[in-house]
Amino acid sequence: MTVERGIRLLAGVIVLLSVSLAHWFSPWWLVLTAFVGLNLLQSAFTNWCPAMMILRSMGLKDSAIQSTR
Repeated sequence: MTVERGIRLLAGVIVLLSVSLAHWFSPWWLVLTAFVGLNLLQSAFTNWCPAMMILRSMGLKDSAIQSTR
């Protein structure tokens, strides 16, 4: 798995988890969904996400497309 795919996986899991928590416990959990969305939006423009450092430290590699640039 690459860092890029790991970020998509992590974002999807967090969004689904926060929507579920908002449904069963409190609508305030949707703030977490908004945070993930804003983070994905800024990473689209900057090509950097805080989770990238964590995933790289766990041993995930960048995709071949990004490493050739």
